[in-house]
Amino acid sequence: METLVTVVHIIVAIAIVGLVLLQHGKGADAGASFGAGASQTVFGASGSGNFLVQATTVAAIIFFVTSLFLAIIAKNQSGIGGITNSPVVSEEILQETLNSQSDIPLLDVVPATSDQSDVPSLPDQ
Repeated sequence: METLVTVVHIIVAIAIVGLVLLQHGKGADAGASFGAGASQTVFGASGSGNFLVQATTVAAIIFFVTSLFLAIIAKNQSGIGGITNSPVVSEEILQETLNSQSDIPLLDVVPATSDQSDVPSLPDQ
């Protein structure tokens, strides 16, 4: 399915490039108003504007739909994109972290009492 959508996507992309190159710019209407080339067009004297514009619009819509479909396929194949698939929230990694020995050495700390304090106390007044 992905291969078919990719092939359609590439064909539509090439078709969009061709359709855009076939369309004439706004400056070409000045020459056509004097009769230059109006009778030699394939689509008649009215020009090919309507057909080419509609064909480009349809090709662009197909291109956007296939782009969206390919993005969804890529997201699903990558396994990324959800809290449940996130390695940060994964239960296995969380349990391994809690059960494993830490590389940081633990210090033996004796709780300080009032008699064993390193901080000198102020004399009573």
